Amino acid sequence: MRTVIKVEGPADFFKRGKLVAKLADQGKTISREHIISFEDPEDMARLITTAKLSLFREVRQSAGSITELAERLHRDRSAVKRDIDDLEKAGLIEVQDMPLSGHGRKKQVRAIAEQVLLAI
Repeated sequence: MRTVIKVEGPADFFKRGKLVAKLADQGKTISREHIISFEDPEDMARLITTAKLSLFREVRQSAGSITELAERLHRDRSAVKRDIDDLEKAGLIEVQDMPLSGHGRKKQVRAIAEQVLLAI
């Protein structure tokens, strides 16, 4: 699924919603895309930091636990965890609680978004 990250005001948001509703009412196909919109460009900038983009690219290349990702990126685990929380909240990645062989559990991080477009 394609994900679009953009800045748009309330009027554009509702205009897009009305268009989707109209297509649904007419029984027409609605394109499958996940839109993450921000009213304030500074809020968008907090989601697309260099560190978070590097983390997202790494997760897209190969899923892994939070600890594994922190090691691969040479970053502090707690900082990676905070970035994962933000990316998960935005719907770009997901964290699954998985059993370990023998005992214990680990949190596996994988990308949901296949393609991400930034619209400014």
